[in-house]
Amino acid sequence: MNTVSERIRAEVEGHPVVLFMKGTPQFPMCGFSSRASQVLKQAGAQLHSVNVLQDAEIRADLPRYSDWPTFPQLFINGELIGGCDITVELFESGELARMVAEAQKPA
Repeated sequence: MNTVSERIRAEVEGHPVVLFMKGTPQFPMCGFSSRASQVLKQAGAQLHSVNVLQDAEIRADLPRYSDWPTFPQLFINGELIGGCDITVELFESGELARMVAEAQKPA
């Protein structure tokens, strides 16, 4: 049986771009999650999202796993990038599109 942190690690390492968010990109349940998923889409991300509202264990454990207290949380290539503000800043500087393109390059 997988521990919660193993499940989180599998999500983070199994996809180049992962957003742990409240709701889904189609139906975000908070403004920050909505904004983060929008800019990721605009940056060309093939976004894998995890709805933390549907998984209480992940919602409870992710802040410990990532050492980041709030949602959404963006991971690119297994590494925590940050929350909504950082994601939007990276998008506005053009850096997010570069990071996403780099992460999604075929191996």
